[in-house]
Amino acid sequence: MTTVDPDRPAPGLVVGVNGVVEPGAPRERATARDVVMAYVGLTKPRVIELLLLTTVPVMFFAARGVPGLGLVVATVVGGAFSAGSASVFNCVYDRDIDEQMRRTRRRALPRHIVTPRAALVFGVVLGVLSTVVLWAWVNPLSAALSVGANAFYVFGYTMLLKRRTTQNIVWGGIAGCFPALIGWTAVTGELAWAPVVLFGVVFFWTPPHTWALALRYRDDYKQVDVPMLPVVRSAHNVAVQIVVYSWVMVATSLVLWPVAGTGPVYPVAAAVLGAVFLLQAHQLERRAKGTEDLSVIRPMHLFHSSNLYLSLLFVAVAIDPLLH
Repeated sequence: MTTVDPDRPAPGLVVGVNGVVEPGAPRERATARDVVMAYVGLTKPRVIELLLLTTVPVMFFAARGVPGLGLVVATVVGGAFSAGSASVFNCVYDRDIDEQMRRTRRRALPRHIVTPRAALVFGVVLGVLSTVVLWAWVNPLSAALSVGANAFYVFGYTMLLKRRTTQNIVWGGIAGCFPALIGWTAVTGELAWAPVVLFGVVFFWTPPHTWALALRYRDDYKQVDVPMLPVVRSAHNVAVQIVVYSWVMVATSLVLWPVAGTGPVYPVAAAVLGAVFLLQAHQLERRAKGTEDLSVIRPMHLFHSSNLYLSLLFVAVAIDPLLH
């Protein structure tokens, strides 16, 4: 898939030295392709990919085999629309701070490729389409869970928690745990302990994953007064908390074995992946002792490893029933 280069301004747009459109600067209209890709960017496709990665494997696990293709497609489409809608609302609300942060200042709204009103309408349309698709072609419970996740991310995390507390991502991360529940209910039509355990895995995975990224961009968050934990605590303190959450995450992942009666593939994968992740978390903690130098701490190593950990763990969730 072709994507917009975030480091390059859209053709015809006049930008300042920081990559932000200068107020009052003369601008030409962006091309149709630029606008389309800007709308796609508002949905944060990488986030959607990660959320779907925790949805589809759970469908395999719930079906104890291969679920129906039509059901998978409907769940994926509805889930993608829902996650995209939440991301668009987040971009609209946070456009003031996005314009000041290095990591986000080249998004569509700070670059004025899309207007806030148009983005808001786009987010509403995606949210409605998501609910219709899930309700009509999956089931009402999955649709309700999707609406709940969307609302919690927008109102709970984006509007209430993000700018007020260091625990923003801990509790705000709950929204990202819902795909495990949605994948299960899409197949079974009801909740059970197995998806709740996987919900817990994602819940405890989110702080190490996000704090590692926030540590890398802590100056950005400090500049816009967002109290992410790395802004108000030392790097070593953050690393210690990452270690604690990592241990709880790995322990929770192993609970699925007795709760759901998995075959041997999942617990072996969970144990090996967990051991590797814990090793990297402890290495981060050791590197952070007595220093705030990010070139020494290298938090992005753990961030990228966390993506790989969650991906492979849920692949094991999908493969286990196929081999057991």
